Amino acid sequence: QTPATLFSKRAVSSPFSTTLRHQSVTNVVDITAPRDIAPLSEWSNNWGIQTSDCFQLVSEDGVDVYAISNQNIPAESPILAIPSDIILTGNKAREEFVDYAYNAEQMLLTSADASDRIPQFYLFLKVLKEYEMGMDSAWYTWLNSLPRYHSNGASMTDFCFGCLPPYAAEVSLVEKRCLRQFVQSLSEIPFLSDRTKQNEVLTTWAFSIVHTRYFTVPNNGDVCIVPMADFFNHGGVEEEEVNISYDDNGNCFAYSNYDITAGQPLRICYGDPTNPSNLLARYGFLDESSPATFCKYVIPNPSQEVLELGYDPSRMLFYNDGGISQEVWDVLLYQELAQNPQEQLNYYQAHMTGNEALKQQYHEQYFSKTHSTLQKHVDYLVNELEELSENSWRRDLDRHPRFGLLMKHNEFVKCTLEAVQENLDNM
Repeated sequence: QTPATLFSKRAVSSPFSTTLRHQSVTNVVDITAPRDIAPLSEWSNNWGIQTSDCFQLVSEDGVDVYAISNQNIPAESPILAIPSDIILTGNKAREEFVDYAYNAEQMLLTSADASDRIPQFYLFLKVLKEYEMGMDSAWYTWLNSLPRYHSNGASMTDFCFGCLPPYAAEVSLVEKRCLRQFVQSLSEIPFLSDRTKQNEVLTTWAFSIVHTRYFTVPNNGDVCIVPMADFFNHGGVEEEEVNISYDDNGNCFAYSNYDITAGQPLRICYGDPTNPSNLLARYGFLDESSPATFCKYVIPNPSQEVLELGYDPSRMLFYNDGGISQEVWDVLLYQELAQNPQEQLNYYQAHMTGNEALKQQYHEQYFSKTHSTLQKHVDYLVNELEELSENSWRRDLDRHPRFGLLMKHNEFVKCTLEAVQENLDNM
């Protein structure tokens, strides 16, 4: 079922207009090729996508294309309605390909980096299959509007990883390793040509399209790419103008969260705003509105106790003003008490039972140790970032076009760390 009509001016015509078939899909090998945005309006209308008069796609550089409001929008107003038929989902792609992709799926399930991305793998197959179909694909016009160039982890080079501090490099490398697992699994896919399977630029592009544009459906956990809604940029803290929802039939709706003035961008939240390194790894941009960043204190294979104490990138935070989240202190103290198992257990039980007075006693008793450990950790990170910055003068931006973004990320993290460093020095 298609969504009920939200905008009276929209009428559904034939499912695919022959007038849109004016050229083949642009070769993604040419990353400087312009994005073909103009036909999207007619294409979306032909597929029953309803758009408010306020919805407009713009670009300042011809590369980043995003949605804005071209007029004032009251709160809770409809902006987009996208029928389920044109939405790409992991579940639908699996239904389409599972008979041919079973062996590939089994390969991925044994992979440390890709076992939790089976739905994304099926979207990856779907994008490649539709790409091969060219003008015969129902998604041809949409595919031709997408970016050719990305700066996410999967698109980074060995040089890029060497420019990043360990945590940011590792989360970016996870994306690269996942891409390699996806590509290796293509050997088990019979419906794609060898030319597609062996085209590194094409497979990287398809992986990046999926991972920079998919949403997670809240009510069933499926992943989906929603044409037109995928032009909403990321909004930082308190910058989410748009709310995305789905009905029981899988149709997608976008409404305004509050009153929006003309010319304002229309944005949603892509992920945890307190982990800019993760946003860089998956999407390839820096969220400079982040009020905090993960403290980069990494514990391999954390125990359940450590997790209960708050070991999570969204909670182990260094704030831009130099503040340090309580979870950082709690986890550090638990790690310090490992040399005294009974004291460690007592501290943990105090935390679990909400005995804040006893917890505070432990923090005061061992403050010099946790403070010293944290200070060394921050000093190490700052020194590492300074070394990366000192080596930057030798880099050729034409040869390494992502270098500027990576250095911007490093400087953003470094400023936060220096504020924490000053805070620790004054304690």
